[in-house]
Parts: sequence; structure tokens; C-alpha cells
Amino acid sequence: MKKILLLLLSLFLGLSSQAQEDSLQANRYVMRATLYGAGFTNILDTYLSPMEYTRPEIRILRESMRMTKLMNGNVSVQSLFQANLSLTENKAETSNEMAGMVNWNYALHYQFRLTENLKILAGPMLDLNGGFIYNMRNSNNPAQAKAYVNLAASGMVIYRFHIGNYPLIARYQANLPVMGIMFSPEYGQSYYEIFSLKNGGKNVLFTSLHNQPSLRQLVTLDFPIRSVNMRFGYLCDIQQAKVNNLKSHIWSHAFMIGFVKNFYLLKGKNKVAMPSRVSPY
Repeated sequence: MKKILLLLLSLFLGLSSQAQEDSLQANRYVMRATLYGAGFTNILDTYLSPMEYTRPEIRILRESMRMTKLMNGNVSVQSLFQANLSLTENKAETSNEMAGMVNWNYALHYQFRLTENLKILAGPMLDLNGGFIYNMRNSNNPAQAKAYVNLAASGMVIYRFHIGNYPLIARYQANLPVMGIMFSPEYGQSYYEIFSLKNGGKNVLFTSLHNQPSLRQLVTLDFPIRSVNMRFGYLCDIQQAKVNNLKSHIWSHAFMIGFVKNFYLLKGKNKVAMPSRVSPY
């Protein structure tokens, strides 16, 4: 009799937990993460100098994800903001450049749930970028403004697994700009000519894979430490373009670490994330 009661109690608790999970409104649960990191950058902008500039950079990345009601609740939305700053030097050690960039991505991903632990996400992404490069040696044209907008293709693989009883979540994401527009001065054209003298020119240009072959890749690993969910990440950010007979690139490799929080904090190492059925991640 005692065994029967225990069996019925276990069954009831299991059904209650399942019903509670199913009753959750998935689009109201948000995963947020903030990462801080440092890495190495390589900068070239032939408008300012024909030489490459290299040195360390610092970076911050903030991400949020949630499910939507689109396509029967199978589409998630991702907002990804990052900013980086670097002080670089050329190989001859004759000049320095300071660079800063801000990037914001907004993506809609359709989630293909292959198994309970494996997801593949794919969809379109809006990619906004702005920043500057300042050459401390130049006098006539000391700075270059960076501004471009892309429509990108975005893909992601998310895998949940355990090492023993320790839960982990691994993610790989790649964002490929497909088409967009970019601001650039013409070769030999100064900003004084553009904005003060109002001299016309091709300063807003169409970009695609042929003149802006760029790619952002992000690898992360989520792991709990007591009641805190941590995230370790690596970012490979390859931004490059050739427009108006000017070449430019910003290649960055950064390692980051930070925290992951859900809209309702779920404590304990067995709750490294929200229930899989309602989690966008």
C-alpha cells in the first residue's frame, strides 16, 4: 500500500510539473546575458594610412532572446548589442590609431528542434554598425567615420548536455551580411568637401558579398556556479570592405565572460536555463 501511494504521489508531482511547464507563456520569458572581454584587433583603413594597426581591444556584449507567437510559436527574436574600443600602433611604431565601434543586431530565428537537447536556428538579421577610426599622426584627414547597415543571414546551433550531473549549454552562431548600404568618402575626398563645401560624390554605396565579405562568429558555453549562471565566449569578428577605391578592415578576436539571467531567475545547477519547451536558448 505504501509503495502504491508513493507511486501515485510521484505520478501526480510529475504531471503537475508538466502542466506547469506547458502553461508557461513562452513569449514572456527572456534570456539576458552580459559579457565583458578583451582580445586582439587588426585595423586597416587606406583613407587614413596604407599600414595595418594592431593591438589589444576591450569589448562588451549584451544579448537578449525570447520566443514569439510567430509561426505557431517556433520563432525566437534575438537582440545583440556590442561595443569595442582599441588603441593601436603600426608595425613601424611611428603612429597610433584609436578606434571604437558599436554594433546592434536584431534577428528572427526559426527554431528547428531536432531533439530535446539540440536546436538549429536560422533566419534574417538586421545589422547596424557605427564608429570611428582616429589617426593621431594625420593632420589633413585625421579621422574616418564608419557607418553601414546590412541585411544578414543568421544561423545558430544550441546543444544542451551534461558532464556527469553538471548541466552545460553550448552555442555556435554565425552572421553573414548579404546586402546593405555603407557611407564612405571617395578616394582623396575630405570631410570638409563633403559636409562644408557640399561637393557631391558617391558617398552612400550599395554593398554585398562582392565588396563587403564579412562574417561574425560567436561561440559560447553556459555553466552554473552554485545559483549563478555563467557564460564564457569567443568572438571572431571579421569586418572588411572595398568601396570607392578604399580598402578597410577591422579583424577582432575576443574572449569574454559574464552572466546569464532569465526573466524569472531559476536557481540551482539543475536549472541552468528555463524549461526547454519555453526557452528561446
